[in-house]
Amino acid sequence: MKVLYFHQYFSTPRGAGGTRSYEMARRLIERGHEVTMVCGSSGSGDTGLAGGFRHGRRSGIVDGIMVVEFDLLYSNYDGFLKRSLTFLRFALRSIWLTITEKYDLVFATSTPLTAGLPGIATCVFRQKPFVFEVRDLWPELPREMEVITNPLVLKAMSILEWLSYHCAKGCIGLSPGIVGGIKRRGIADKNVVMIPNGCDLKLFRAKESGRNKKEFKAIFTGAHGIANGLDAVLDVAGELKKRGRDDIRLLFIGDGKLKPVLRERAVSENLDNSLFLDPIPKNKMPDLLQQVDAGMMILANVPAFYYGTSPNKFFDYIASGLPVFNNYPGWLAGMITENRCGIAVPPENPAAFADALEHMADNRDEAAEMGMNARMLAERDFDRIGLADRFVDWLERNAKE
Repeated sequence: MKVLYFHQYFSTPRGAGGTRSYEMARRLIERGHEVTMVCGSSGSGDTGLAGGFRHGRRSGIVDGIMVVEFDLLYSNYDGFLKRSLTFLRFALRSIWLTITEKYDLVFATSTPLTAGLPGIATCVFRQKPFVFEVRDLWPELPREMEVITNPLVLKAMSILEWLSYHCAKGCIGLSPGIVGGIKRRGIADKNVVMIPNGCDLKLFRAKESGRNKKEFKAIFTGAHGIANGLDAVLDVAGELKKRGRDDIRLLFIGDGKLKPVLRERAVSENLDNSLFLDPIPKNKMPDLLQQVDAGMMILANVPAFYYGTSPNKFFDYIASGLPVFNNYPGWLAGMITENRCGIAVPPENPAAFADALEHMADNRDEAAEMGMNARMLAERDFDRIGLADRFVDWLERNAKE
């Protein structure tokens, strides 16, 4: 089977972006299929291609994957209009490939929602099977966050969402809330499957003994944007300073539109217990996570996030045997509590979050036990190899029916 795979933010482990699409493509190849990955450019990602662009694109084989990269640079520092134009340009160039290329199945993964456009074109012009993967519910999420308020834009997004789901032979949701959202749009249960992000148990190793006893370090890895709500962590940093807990340090690894603002706030409020570092490649992350004591799963207090996200960072944390602090309710908070692999704290409550950090810093044996529970959860339920096999099975099924 020849799969034409669209992911605008594709990155190999040599980049700082998520690698789900890389891992899924590699598993397709290992199972005997061919993959052409179509993507754009990103400052934090690494497609594996080098050299200049010709006629706005470059291509080559990367770890067995035929990668086609358009010269369309995306940055979350860009404004709404510029980002929207980049999304549309990528979608239009992708549509041309669905019309001209040879393939057996089109697979597209969001965000952005415009990722569904080449799949719709496949359905209309080529009558080839299309599978759509939904990583965030749009327009539900931007509407709840109030980042998009124009009713005409929201209506257009709603129509595009409906068309993307109904043109697809099968849909993949990354969390329970996403699966529920797809079904609410009229998609039958048999045509939707949940395949969450997973744990690379070979890349990430369980936390080794010999933790730093002088300091307790909690880390956040990922985007520093509006959705991430990282001001909440700086509120906690301020609370810890008031309590004189200079032994607890908060690390922020990544990039995003709000990073300069967050760093400036930390400096102006003398939050020297908060350290902002540059993004690092995914294949360097395991060594970094060995040097910290806990991971922080942070999001803005938006109900759509509660069951509607499947963050890569959470699965990297538990694969590394780190206990996790989670600051919003939902399926991850429930999982953390049920498996006793961290502490779920109420949103927008810096005192409760500071209490949880102090408790774990003062009870290192309990923290270590939670870390072991986290690794066991990763091995039992989220081994990426098993999840990738489910992914390939789903694509094979939809290609045959």
